[in-house]
Amino acid sequence: MNEDTQRELAAVAAGLMVDEGLEARRALQRALQQLRLPPRTPLPGPALIDAAVREHLAIFHADTQPAELRALRETALAWMERLAQFHPLLGGAVWHGTATRLSDIHLQLFTDDPKAVEIALINAGLDYDARAARGLHGHEAAVLSLAVPCAGLGEAVGLHLWVNDMNAGRGARLPDALGRLPRGTAAELRTLLAQTDSDAPKERGRCNDGR
Repeated sequence: MNEDTQRELAAVAAGLMVDEGLEARRALQRALQQLRLPPRTPLPGPALIDAAVREHLAIFHADTQPAELRALRETALAWMERLAQFHPLLGGAVWHGTATRLSDIHLQLFTDDPKAVEIALINAGLDYDARAARGLHGHEAAVLSLAVPCAGLGEAVGLHLWVNDMNAGRGARLPDALGRLPRGTAAELRTLLAQTDSDAPKERGRCNDGR
């Protein structure tokens, strides 16, 4: 497949990921269908998809996405603090900075007791759905999904708790295919939020004086 087709496929998938909240794999499948490409068409790599997502955000969502991202990160941090005993790591679009209000929050949790997270949710009176999925290092993990309030958005968002054993934490922060830190701690997320706080007055100043 030539480079133009790869870029077109990545661009269509990026639009679906941002505008419909689809995961990358599902978005690529839909993009293949929309472009009427064969199912076995080679897919664009992570770097091309990430670039397409960021370009789509810059073109179509520059006015709204930063505030939506911040709201999701604040909600994620609140839950990381609430679940601190399970050593949470934040991943996905909320961590990497490409999330919009349609994005879900994904937390990797680590515990020697596979039922401990469920018990914590039950004790808090929270309803959740449970399923099994392939998680870190290809190992099966329980995924507990629930809808939680996001004050910054004024609506509920999806929260997915991936429950891993403690050994799965090894290698969970090794660089991903793009050379990025794939997941962050609560302390690192606080740093990101503080950085946006320090940038905010400058942004407001530019708006106020017309520059």
